[in-house]
Amino acid sequence: MNSTSTTGRVVMVSGANRGMGAAIAARLAADGYRLSLGARRTDALAESAPDIEPERLLLHHHDATDLDSARNWVDATVERFGGLDVLVNNAGIVDRTGLESMDEEVLDDMWAVNVKGPLRLTRLALPHLRRSGSGRVINMASLSAKRVKGDSIVGYSMTKYALLALSHAIRQIGWDDGIRVTAVCPGPVATDMMDPDDDTITQPSDVADLVATMIALPNTASVSELLIGCRMEIWA
Repeated sequence: MNSTSTTGRVVMVSGANRGMGAAIAARLAADGYRLSLGARRTDALAESAPDIEPERLLLHHHDATDLDSARNWVDATVERFGGLDVLVNNAGIVDRTGLESMDEEVLDDMWAVNVKGPLRLTRLALPHLRRSGSGRVINMASLSAKRVKGDSIVGYSMTKYALLALSHAIRQIGWDDGIRVTAVCPGPVATDMMDPDDDTITQPSDVADLVATMIALPNTASVSELLIGCRMEIWA
């Protein structure tokens, strides 16, 4: 089975300035991809960006709550590199307010970033992914998209369930054009959302390795959901 070549392929990664996004960017840079990295804080993005040739790298402001920001980023990517092959929807937020005390503004914020953000970018990227013939969409979901574990992240789980539904919708409409979609669903990962120093949970670099594998698979070997566990669970 031959994997998809990395030569010349263009990848957009949202939320690329830290955590899993930065780890994914570093791994894909090492694999030879051309990278368009987006984040709200471009100064932090510049500090965390991989040290690769300038012609392989674009850093761009991206606010997941703003349609114009998404459109400007996609347009800048295609203008710079001439096309787009892979979209990694990584930007996300979490709030641990419980069901009975949840502020609706908190849920609105998570909905805007975790669901509408990926939806916007995907809509804008789809024409370019179709032209690629082997386009890829990686949606960074969570095991919270597969099960609700306690009351404290019920709103987060709701948004990740929605992201999982979006993943399957993209997969269906893009299949005949060579677009393959994977919803990556990790459990606890050692990032700022959990504990970056906890070596008993999944490391961002391990998630990045798996994302790179999903992107490189040929059209004939598509993985729709990838569940990643660091503890014994029914779903992982």
